[in-house]
Amino acid sequence: MSSSLPPPTYGDPFVPMPPPFMQASATGSPGGKKSFRRSSGPSRKRLLWVLAIVATAWLAGLFGVYVGARVLKDDTTPSAVRVSTQPVIVAAPRDEPLDQRLDVAAVNAALAPSVVAVSSDIGSGAAIGEGVGTGVVLTSDGQILTNAHVVADSTEVRVRLFGELDPRDAKVLATDPGNDLALLQVDVTGLTPATLADPASTRVGDEVVAIGFALDLDGEASVTLGIVSALDRTILTDTGALDGLIQTDAAISSGNSGGPLVNALGQVVGINTAVARGDSETAASNIGFAISVSQVLPELEILRAQAAGEDFESGFLGVLLEDRTDGGRGAPVAEIVPDSPAEGEGLRVGDIVIEIDGQEIYGSGGVIGAIRDNKPGDEVTVVIERDGKEMTFVVILADRPPEAG
Repeated sequence: MSSSLPPPTYGDPFVPMPPPFMQASATGSPGGKKSFRRSSGPSRKRLLWVLAIVATAWLAGLFGVYVGARVLKDDTTPSAVRVSTQPVIVAAPRDEPLDQRLDVAAVNAALAPSVVAVSSDIGSGAAIGEGVGTGVVLTSDGQILTNAHVVADSTEVRVRLFGELDPRDAKVLATDPGNDLALLQVDVTGLTPATLADPASTRVGDEVVAIGFALDLDGEASVTLGIVSALDRTILTDTGALDGLIQTDAAISSGNSGGPLVNALGQVVGINTAVARGDSETAASNIGFAISVSQVLPELEILRAQAAGEDFESGFLGVLLEDRTDGGRGAPVAEIVPDSPAEGEGLRVGDIVIEIDGQEIYGSGGVIGAIRDNKPGDEVTVVIERDGKEMTFVVILADRPPEAG
């Protein structure tokens, strides 16, 4: 109802008409008989009272409509989620390697505003569970990067920003389980984005710190110090293979997932994702892995494209692989899929894949990772070893068949 509408009047079908008043005269008629006359309406004083009551009720109704509209407006969540298009901050390449020692307190203070706690509800009803992890602010208007496994199968995701007591609702814009990365958006501006390191600047032996909400303990994020132990590691996971990883001995625990691995300049060199665990046959001590910025940067473009509605389909080569058990490098081909690009270009069972698009292959995970990041129709160069000789094949990847997973 608009305040420009005129007040209701008698005769309006939505306002009941007041009953007529009957008034008896107190003055007797001649002969002592009382005479009664029907009044044509209320007296002037009574009419003023009635009008005042109706006007008050009308104004109260208008106020109620206004308050109700304000409450409805405040409680309504926009159906469209804003997706940031701001560029991420990437450090400029350096001519000299990074040789300075890492000041843990200074690096932690610099990165703290860019590190957030991520929590998610998984399941429903009595079976509901909670996932916890860490995220890195990419843009000042609320875009955040974390691991895909932190928000996998979630029904609700929340983010607690630096210096805030209560979490904010977050929207999952896109996920890539194969690369274990997910893009979130919170409806807030004025955040402090992290700076991503130049991918070529990271070296084995560089000091790094892992920052994150380890074990979901009370308080702010924890910090652990270590070094870059190795580069370009590949590990197999439940969702495929992660390649281009940084190996570090900085302690990484549950809850650190999605948090930054940071160099002495306060630049993010990787996104913490996994830790090696020992079993009855192997021992593991302080071996963690982070997705390097060399993998993060191209993946961000894919995630943002997905958030904008574009689909990304991984290419298909058509080989089944196994790992070598003789200590050699490369990935032996165990099977060729019929009618696949691999069969069409002449790859055979027993070939050992040693390089794809210039990337050296040390095991089957390397092949999976290299092919996964290409689309159908992309052309890849595959180098194999056959009977002690190197051979090069140029293969055009196909659409991945549904049965290939």
